[in-house]
Amino acid sequence: MVKAANFRGTTPGPPSGARILVVGGGYVGMYTALRLQRKLKQELAQGEVEIVVVAPDPYMTYQPFLPEAAAGSISPRHVVVPLRRVLDKCKIVIGEAKAVDHAKRKATVATLATLEEGTGPVEITYDELVLAPGSISRTLPIPGLADYAIGFKTVEEAIGLRNHVIEQMDIASSTRDPAIRDAALTFVFVGGGYAGVEALAELEDMARYAARYYHNIKPEDLKFILVEASNRILPEVGEAMGKYAIRELRSRNIDVRLETRLDSCEDRVAVLSDGTRFRTRTVVWTAGVKPAPLLAATDLPLNERGRIVCTAQLTVAGVDHAWAAGDAAAVPDVTAEPGKECAPNAQHAVRQTKVLAENITASLRGGPLKEYAHKYVGSVASLGLHKGVAHIYGRKLKGYPAWLMHRVYHLSRVPTFNRKARVLAEWTLSGLFKREIVSLGSLEHPRAEFELAAGGKRPGHGPDRAPHHGPQRGPEPGFPPGPKPGPKPDPEPRSDGDPQSGSRGN
Repeated sequence: MVKAANFRGTTPGPPSGARILVVGGGYVGMYTALRLQRKLKQELAQGEVEIVVVAPDPYMTYQPFLPEAAAGSISPRHVVVPLRRVLDKCKIVIGEAKAVDHAKRKATVATLATLEEGTGPVEITYDELVLAPGSISRTLPIPGLADYAIGFKTVEEAIGLRNHVIEQMDIASSTRDPAIRDAALTFVFVGGGYAGVEALAELEDMARYAARYYHNIKPEDLKFILVEASNRILPEVGEAMGKYAIRELRSRNIDVRLETRLDSCEDRVAVLSDGTRFRTRTVVWTAGVKPAPLLAATDLPLNERGRIVCTAQLTVAGVDHAWAAGDAAAVPDVTAEPGKECAPNAQHAVRQTKVLAENITASLRGGPLKEYAHKYVGSVASLGLHKGVAHIYGRKLKGYPAWLMHRVYHLSRVPTFNRKARVLAEWTLSGLFKREIVSLGSLEHPRAEFELAAGGKRPGHGPDRAPHHGPQRGPEPGFPPGPKPGPKPDPEPRSDGDPQSGSRGN
């Protein structure tokens, strides 16, 4: 059992056994822990410092590669980074932080074992807190959205969507009902930011390529619709490049609808604010994100948008021994006019971790803190294979050069040499061979065949499911069933000084 850290006052240099608790295993959580284990190598070896990382998954997902994973250009395994391998000097707890009581230096965590044990979540004590739970999809109370739509923030959603798109083409190829065929070949994407545009462009590219292998589906039979509430898409790349992206998408027969909202998607009918109705079996929701719910369960100061109020040194405003960065943090942008905050994007998040790790190290050693300052240099976006837009250092690029810059930039940013080499190898091979167009939807129900053979019911049996043997093997909307299983804690937490207690190894 790991000895619980003693509570401290406001002294800058804690004595032996100080525990740094990192909540979150995304960009900020992983990169901060990685930099800390390098900077505090001596203290870790001597047992003076302990780094504990609490994350819901045993891996970090490099989200800019999700569209290419969905299109089959990159293996799903290579868009994630295993935390236990990279953070070998840290203690990894796979679980979900439910609440943080910073006044008492305690975090309530539901691990994968708490439901099995029936003893409730654990309470992990700490001396320094790094809060980086990231964000979740921002949804609206739209009828049918929760039942028929899918997001695009996780690798599971990306691969599930790929399987779903190919499965819909299988349905369209085999049905005799024109209405079912039309709905199966209609794909609606809501949100004109990076996630929506890149996911749409990559999947449209893949689907039209796959159509050549269907005897009764032509590329022009596929209908892709992008719905955006504002008057532009990809605002990060600038107005001119945003307009070029619209022209590029429309030239590929993609229906781009600006200043339009999704009003309903009940009964597999997408109803738009302009009155248009589409029968569709696919609605992809990428219309923004919001801070993780954990932030509301802390005693830390939040702004009107629910993000943690921070200083330019990445400390939580008015609070000692608490730090935050990334999507969860409202960090002042010292390179802009007063009152401006850093955008909650990956470019800032990754760069903030360097300053964050340096400041935590300086705080532990009694040194001065530095401010985070990074001027936004521009953005790149992919519009499918060999197509893209970029606005970097005032220069505008489009087409193949922008697509190449997009790949080079993100290859340089994906963590670990191992992942860089694997991604580069896959890109090289994909340039030499044809695309993979196989749907592995059965992976979502690996025990279905065995359960049927054993005389039991298939997983998810009920009125909302289609028969397992047939053209549609998933839930009625065509998507993987619900969220993946996660910790479901009992109401009453237990106090446990060992953060590894109740955790499951990778």
